Amino acid sequence: MIAQNQFATASNEIIANSVICHGHHVELKNQLFEISSLQEVRAKEVIFWEGDPSNYVYEVLEGVVLLYKLTPDGRRQITDFVYPGQPFGLGARGQHRYTAEAVTGARLCRYSHERLDQSMASFPALGHTFLEWTSNELAAAQDQMLLLGRKSAMEKISSFLLRLSERSDERHDDPLNLFVPMTRNDIGDYLGLTTETVSRTITLLDKMGVITRPDQHNIVIRDFDHLVDLADDDNDTW
Repeated sequence: MIAQNQFATASNEIIANSVICHGHHVELKNQLFEISSLQEVRAKEVIFWEGDPSNYVYEVLEGVVLLYKLTPDGRRQITDFVYPGQPFGLGARGQHRYTAEAVTGARLCRYSHERLDQSMASFPALGHTFLEWTSNELAAAQDQMLLLGRKSAMEKISSFLLRLSERSDERHDDPLNLFVPMTRNDIGDYLGLTTETVSRTITLLDKMGVITRPDQHNIVIRDFDHLVDLADDDNDTW
């Protein structure tokens, strides 16, 4: 079992292979090595709470992390699932604007906000990297707003599976064989659906031959084109 809040100095190899270092020269990589540390967390462990001081930017090295906010009536709204190679905690200054929780056991690389700002002053290319990351974070938020605005559960679930497929392809994994570590409740809190509706819709996709489910946390897309059609379907009968 991974020890809670276990920190270690990040190795040169890990930093060199991280997304933040990709394409940058050795001097910058060495500086990032000096300001970084590793954090290993267990599944369901909170990395930081909404409102906590925002001292670090994080990159997921292994595992999956979810980000969420609580609505005024106490409901949880998941805003994103963060996979290896993706950052989180970027836009916050002063206090975190959401809670970050590990979906699975996860390995993170964290960078001091203050020292990153100093590094960007010396290495403008690093600033461009963070601008791109921030733009991607904004695009993800806009995508979720569009997803929540879809009318049917079938559209939402189909779009969600296509997004997982896209992320799998970005990691150079098989885009038709999806690892789905989050619970049905997590998916519901991301899509604005009840757990029962999530389970019923996934079962229907299975019966339709669009997907198969080898086990609880894996989904195989059998008919990609049909899944794309369902994601864009205006049919209210699902």
